[in-house]
Amino acid sequence: MNAILFQTIDWSQVAKTEHKGETGKAFWQTIQSGGLRIRKVTYSENYIADHWCQKGHIVHCLEGEFISELENGQQFKLTKGMSYIVSDDVSSHRSITANGVELLIIDGDFLK
Repeated sequence: MNAILFQTIDWSQVAKTEHKGETGKAFWQTIQSGGLRIRKVTYSENYIADHWCQKGHIVHCLEGEFISELENGQQFKLTKGMSYIVSDDVSSHRSITANGVELLIIDGDFLK
């Protein structure tokens, strides 16, 4: 991975993209730097991801709460200030939220 020079991110200036879930919507604001991706993600009320994700992430809950559900049925409730980490291809997971949530998600080559 290339060195990343010091920079600030003004999220109000980063475009949002919409991604439909099984129910609800996700709005992503994405910064890509080589093999590193940083996203501020907002899930709407009643959001259920439309797939089981195999990608590794560091996820930090900025506002609200959500359930990270593993494909084996385990569920973990994360609230404001909590985080989780998982490597690529280790635990299939998806996000679920009843009331909406705002997350900071970091992923990339370092989680392989």
